[in-house]
Amino acid sequence: MYLASVNPVFLVINIVLIIIIILMVGSPVYYWFRGRQINGAIDGETFEKGRTHAQIIDLRERKTFDSKHILGARNIPFAALKQDMGSLRKDLPVYLYEDGTTLAIKAAMQLRKKGFKDIHWLKGGMKDWSGKIKGANA
Repeated sequence: MYLASVNPVFLVINIVLIIIIILMVGSPVYYWFRGRQINGAIDGETFEKGRTHAQIIDLRERKTFDSKHILGARNIPFAALKQDMGSLRKDLPVYLYEDGTTLAIKAAMQLRKKGFKDIHWLKGGMKDWSGKIKGANA
């Protein structure tokens, strides 16, 4: 009879909190797993070597891009990727980066659905980049 004495509002709040916790933990794990399946993560050295022959896409917002970005990158914020995907060439490699890796993996999944084959993202994101940069903080 313990459940009969539990306040229903308290029970709903606990269920909602459990769902939120599961989503917070589950989402990054899901994208980590999908990233491993795509196998597109590359280290900074490999990124640097291939960047002159690739389309480098910075998925961060414009203000962040303007403050500091990888030399030769163009800014297509993740939120605008679907609309701007037509400006990318499918016959050239696409190198993605952002502050971490989750958005880059999401972007890689979207590009793959549209027929892009050679897609990579910077392992560790911009925070781990030690190559050439452009911007106010360069």
